[in-house]
Amino acid sequence: MATSTASLKLRQARQTAGLGLREAARLAGTSHATFKAYETGAKTPSVTTFLRLVEACSFSVDLELKPRIRSANGLGRGDELLQALELAEQFPSKYEESRPELNYPVLSRLKNRQ
Repeated sequence: MATSTASLKLRQARQTAGLGLREAARLAGTSHATFKAYETGAKTPSVTTFLRLVEACSFSVDLELKPRIRSANGLGRGDELLQALELAEQFPSKYEESRPELNYPVLSRLKNRQ
């Protein structure tokens, strides 16, 4: 069975806390078999249950909302990449040999350092 991000995070929290499966389950108010099923991905906990299990391991969960790239401008990722590549084709691939030389001002050194 495939393990989910939730199951991996749950196992990581328990192991980092130094708790055995039975001890973590006792602290979370569930059976060790159920806790193991959540850790292996055999069962998927609800959000409330996941938070309770993680908190039993002395951890908290912080969420951060981020806008998805592909929905920022209504374009799919492939379309956005295609537009970027088409734009890049409009620029020369090399610097032109006849570009003007850059002249920088000459700054004199301080003669009287103190």
